[in-house]
Amino acid sequence: MIRNIIFDWSGTLVDDLPAVWHATNHVFRQAGMKEWTLERFRAEFSLPFKGFYDRFTPQIPIEQLEQWFHAHFQEAQVAVQELPHARDFLESCRSRGVRTFLLSSIHRNQFGQQSEVTGFDQYLDRIYIEVHDKRGKIGELLNENQLRADETIFIGDMQHDMETARHGGVGACAVLTGYNSIDQLRACEPDLIVEHLGELRRLLDRNDWRFDPEELRTTASQHEKPVVTVGGLIFDAEGRVLMIRTHKWSDLWGIPGGKVRYGEPLVDALRREIKEETDLETDEIRLVMIQECIHSKEFYRDAHFLLLNYVCRATGETNVVLNTEGQEFRWLPKDEALQLALNQPTRKLLDTVGTFPEVFAALRPLIDR
Repeated sequence: MIRNIIFDWSGTLVDDLPAVWHATNHVFRQAGMKEWTLERFRAEFSLPFKGFYDRFTPQIPIEQLEQWFHAHFQEAQVAVQELPHARDFLESCRSRGVRTFLLSSIHRNQFGQQSEVTGFDQYLDRIYIEVHDKRGKIGELLNENQLRADETIFIGDMQHDMETARHGGVGACAVLTGYNSIDQLRACEPDLIVEHLGELRRLLDRNDWRFDPEELRTTASQHEKPVVTVGGLIFDAEGRVLMIRTHKWSDLWGIPGGKVRYGEPLVDALRREIKEETDLETDEIRLVMIQECIHSKEFYRDAHFLLLNYVCRATGETNVVLNTEGQEFRWLPKDEALQLALNQPTRKLLDTVGTFPEVFAALRPLIDR
């Protein structure tokens, strides 16, 4: 039974990735280096901070680097916000009497300002911040608070968090809401990987808050039953297709879509999923193929999907507004979309369908019925 949870802060409870990325680029500019893309930053950034900077700016004292970083972050952190599901998870811990702790490298001033905005500090029994190497602190945290390791888990978004959990002998749970990719997290073999805290809460509720990784993974896979999903290859008026990059598919590019709800017609499910994930309205919807996706290593957890793939046209305004599932989007001609790092089901779909005029000319008699 879980009686204690240790949380990381950045990327686990709050989204400060854009602010940290911008502040790090400010440091690089001051050091005479080129700025990094967000993709490279997520691939290269690591904790402890000193080790990261020693790799790329070894000639500059850490004190100077931190001064540049914190001065810029002070301005950039206005964009920091709580992550979806974080508040509900913290409230669930409080209602169940689960003790909660924070173990984070965040600067004291930054934590104070972000706590004032989120109010998350009221849910935490004890706070450990400005910890540059969490591996050296977790033992002290466990001893000071008399926590049993077998009743404690550490939730974080980075390899360093998972290494810290192992160092303390506690359960290691990784979330995909922060800095490290699914491949980076898999490399350090956490006990469990979840998309976000909302998924973790659902799994724990179903298992009476027992942290049995194998049982939780089975629950996450819905007891190995195939899951029916719908996905839409959306064309705009210029014949471009919408591609979305998502953490769930190993940061690969794909199409919007999701699970069909019980009693929900397939086309209604597709329209709902597209609206939720992109804020787009669609018409001229037609099923073009069905794929199986079984035990894909590209997806963040083991699963068996039946993928019902549709084509459709975006109507009205085509201003895409992503929800938390997507990290980036692009409208591209089909040939350019095929040059992206695509998940395999999307690549097969693009290889199967033709261009915008061809698709809708072929489907027009069916659409008009």
